[in-house]
Amino acid sequence: MEFVKLNFEYSDDVTVINKAQFEAHMRLYEGYINKMNEIDKLLEDDPHLADANATYSYFRGVKRGETYALNGVILHEFYFENIGSANNEPDDAQVNFLTRFFGSYERWQEHFVATAKASRGWVVLSYDPRSDRLRNLSLDLHDYGDVVMSIPLLVLDMYEHAYFLQYADDKAAYINNFMKNIDWSVVKDRIESL
Repeated sequence: MEFVKLNFEYSDDVTVINKAQFEAHMRLYEGYINKMNEIDKLLEDDPHLADANATYSYFRGVKRGETYALNGVILHEFYFENIGSANNEPDDAQVNFLTRFFGSYERWQEHFVATAKASRGWVVLSYDPRSDRLRNLSLDLHDYGDVVMSIPLLVLDMYEHAYFLQYADDKAAYINNFMKNIDWSVVKDRIESL
């Protein structure tokens, strides 16, 4: 399978980031697509299996790059899907769902925003089937902090590349604008697929 960049278009509904920030971010996303295709080709060819070693080996480097680049693709796709819409208010069912796990919608918001402020990479509102609960996860890297089998419902990119061209070091303004630009219809679809 070859990875292909999904077609995300900038529109006036995207208010969390401007067009220049969006386009720069798209180029980064496309880089992860290209790297995944390159990594898959390396794994199909001669990945030096016989020399595999946990301290250092060519194969170890390719495998570490594989999880980093693959999560880079997936997380960016979730992020771009859940921003920019006129559907920027959760419906009653979504509010009730979040309240069930956090006590109130406002309490979930407080936790999500605090997680964003504390994160260097990603914030992911995930459903964890093992504990049957929602969690606001903080991923410092694409492949560091994720919980196996967790299901992403809402994704926020907190790497500086996601906001620095537009917001500079005003991380809080980016987070606040993200919270006003969530496409809750996408989140609803993800919740309903549980």
